[in-house]
Amino acid sequence: MAVDALTSRPASSDVTPDAGLPDSPPPRERRRGPRQLLSHYGSLALLLFAAAVMLAPLLWAVSTSLRVPAESFTLPPQWLPTDFVWENYLAVFEVSQFARYLTNNIIVTVAIVLGQMATASLAGYAFAKLEFPGRKLLFGLVLATIMVPIQVTIVPVFILITQIGWADTLLSLIVPAWPTAFGTFLMRQYFKTVPDELAEAASIDGAGQWQIFYRVYLPLAKPGLAVVAILAFNYHWNEFFRPLVFLSSPENFTLPLGLVNLQGYMGTGSISIVLAGIVISLIPVLVIFIIAQRFVIEGLMRGGLKG
Repeated sequence: MAVDALTSRPASSDVTPDAGLPDSPPPRERRRGPRQLLSHYGSLALLLFAAAVMLAPLLWAVSTSLRVPAESFTLPPQWLPTDFVWENYLAVFEVSQFARYLTNNIIVTVAIVLGQMATASLAGYAFAKLEFPGRKLLFGLVLATIMVPIQVTIVPVFILITQIGWADTLLSLIVPAWPTAFGTFLMRQYFKTVPDELAEAASIDGAGQWQIFYRVYLPLAKPGLAVVAILAFNYHWNEFFRPLVFLSSPENFTLPLGLVNLQGYMGTGSISIVLAGIVISLIPVLVIFIIAQRFVIEGLMRGGLKG
């Protein structure tokens, strides 16, 4: 009997520590508890509500741009027009010089974006990698300009522009906007993350300071330049204050001033045509933002060093 009992017992090597215990599911397959489900769906509902609040004005603008003016202020408001009036978008170009406003806005915005990318990258590289007397003090003064509102400096800038002879020209909007304190700060912080050994290796190979900046550091700064370009484009595409002060001729108006002209005298213009112009002006901003955002994400995923 004892021999049979011993022979019937399994070998010690065949016994596992978890033998006889129910298999526990992996962490990913475990079911969520009531609190986790409530938190998940609550967060989802909150995000959907925030998205609806943010998109409601845009959807209302698109809807109103496709209806007759008499239906624009009906109560209760109708989100969908009874008749889609696509002629409102053609009327935008017929009742005003909208094509000229759009062209001026593209010229001004693109020139400012390119100028800020150049000045921010050069200044950021100088403050991050070059040693010169008073560097910290000068960088502090540059940062201090961020706290100065544009309304404080608009009068001396206007006097200077008038004396130069740039009054009522697109140059009055382009050149003064090239220096950017925030872009300089952003590019300086980005260049400081790049190892100094790259510059040392390039200098050993005989590269000068300009070649080190242009061929070594600048290609690595594309994500930072993309951020500067996005912020500059979005701000100056919709800028209203400086064009209102510096420009007086309708043929030099930018798009924000042109949209005001669509309202007519004392707001007697068609609200549908005005909103059609606003929808047209939003298209370039959305396209540029989507393209540049993808570029920034791609650049950040590749990392700071490239072969």
